Amino acid sequence: MARKKDAAAVDPTTQARRVVKSLKLAYPEATCALVHDGPFQLLVATILSAQCTDARVNMVTPELFRRFPDARSLAAAERGEVEEVIRSTGFFRAKAKNLQGMAAALDEKYGGEVPRNLDALTALPGVGRKTANVVLGTAFGLATGVVVDTHVKRLAYRLGLTTRRDPVQVERDLMAEVPRKEWVDLSHRLIQLGRRSCLARKPRCSTCPMIEICPRLGVTSSA
Repeated sequence: MARKKDAAAVDPTTQARRVVKSLKLAYPEATCALVHDGPFQLLVATILSAQCTDARVNMVTPELFRRFPDARSLAAAERGEVEEVIRSTGFFRAKAKNLQGMAAALDEKYGGEVPRNLDALTALPGVGRKTANVVLGTAFGLATGVVVDTHVKRLAYRLGLTTRRDPVQVERDLMAEVPRKEWVDLSHRLIQLGRRSCLARKPRCSTCPMIEICPRLGVTSSA
């Protein structure tokens, strides 16, 4: 078992190079877990993924897209029908409102197409910086930032890439230490690591592919 280190002993720049290299070896094909066909479907799925697992979203979206295949049909749908389809994702009333507001804005301002611009995306109902980064990075290959979900936030700290806990500050630290060309894949790979090995309550350190370089910051119990 690797010995834990103090946060001050970890140089984030050096550590970032090590982490990027090791993640590439461990998860070379890591990609977005949300099943989608095109930017619009990815945007819808990402909005639904708030406070919900990707697996649950993937169970809901086939029917949602069958009924409402584009922005115009989703915007014009009966709110109750949208709510019923997405009910199991949680917070379904707020999500339905945001989905329809987003769809209406896409239809009116962009002809139903998802804009390739961070400011334009974050101006849409229900779309924050994290959602916009997911869509721009995965659908368009544009590295506008680093997606910081619960897995990325947890692992960035444990791996010594940041000493912060706030997602906005974590993203800034990652953007400063990791080359831009790695931003999109870094998030996908950290999420894979978080789901398979570096679990929130009891990480599986003994079988983790990062064990040789991980300072295990904040880890109090592991398997």
